[in-house]
Amino acid sequence: MKITSAVFDSSAAALAACPVPSLPEFAFIGRSNVGKSTLVNRITEKRDLARVSDTPGFTKTINFFTVNRRWRLVDLPGYGFAKASQQQRASYAGMIEEYLLHRESLMCVFLLVDASIPAQAQDLDFVRWIGEAARPFTIVFTKMDKAKGNKALENVEAFVQTVSPWFDDPPLTFSVSAKKQDGIRALQEFIDDSANEVLTSSAKVV
Repeated sequence: MKITSAVFDSSAAALAACPVPSLPEFAFIGRSNVGKSTLVNRITEKRDLARVSDTPGFTKTINFFTVNRRWRLVDLPGYGFAKASQQQRASYAGMIEEYLLHRESLMCVFLLVDASIPAQAQDLDFVRWIGEAARPFTIVFTKMDKAKGNKALENVEAFVQTVSPWFDDPPLTFSVSAKKQDGIRALQEFIDDSANEVLTSSAKVV
């Protein structure tokens, strides 16, 4: 596939404020500073499309980006931002949960997990939650180049072994390095193929 266009669509602080669900959507979520915005930029091949900050918890709204006029990437606020107040964390959590559970155009949730460190409880909790909610999701292991030796691969294997027994079929996974751009093409093609299936099916119905 080829990226021919990628534009910022809109931001929303609630499900009701989201754009009309006219295109397939693929949402990115994970702990703060796991690299969500950076990955959006790599997938869309636009360096500054999603604003990247060194400050954890920078993303505070649901941000929509339309790609090739065919599908949307959705950058969700990160979880686990300790400096946010309890009220703020509750507000973010409610907004994210409402979107993930009720957005009719959401095709897949990409859970970003930092492969350079051992499994974190918050990531494992999210896997349990999204599985129980029966929403389609995929695990994307980021920062594969950050750990020494084979540590990143060991962390990935341990994470997958932990969560796999919770499901009839193990979750689909991708491993990426935004810096080296490893794995980016595979993600692009997975998203585009998934969107194409939905769009083709919709056209047949019409």
